Amino acid sequence: MSDASRKTSVTVRIGGEEHVLRSSAAPDYTRACADFLDRQVREVQEASDLVENHRAIILAALAITDRYLQARDELERLRREVTSRSTNLARRIEEQLREGAEPASG
Repeated sequence: MSDASRKTSVTVRIGGEEHVLRSSAAPDYTRACADFLDRQVREVQEASDLVENHRAIILAALAITDRYLQARDELERLRREVTSRSTNLARRIEEQLREGAEPASG
């Protein structure tokens, strides 16, 4: 069995509740993800005085999803900008090389 397909059990705490997660990711990474979600849940609970964990978890997940989608859109915008700029730069370099290769008149 390869390391990538091997799953490890990790115990984490989210919203005050303990969960055992099985993941092929490194245990430290799984814990970091759970810690991040737990912090988001606590922020939602503190900001809204929610007592129900499941509602706070849903709101935290929605907030995280919103940030993810915004970051994904920004990444795509930056990719398009980099592609456009690199294409323009390559075109300018090719033009300069062609101009330098033409025999000088005179």
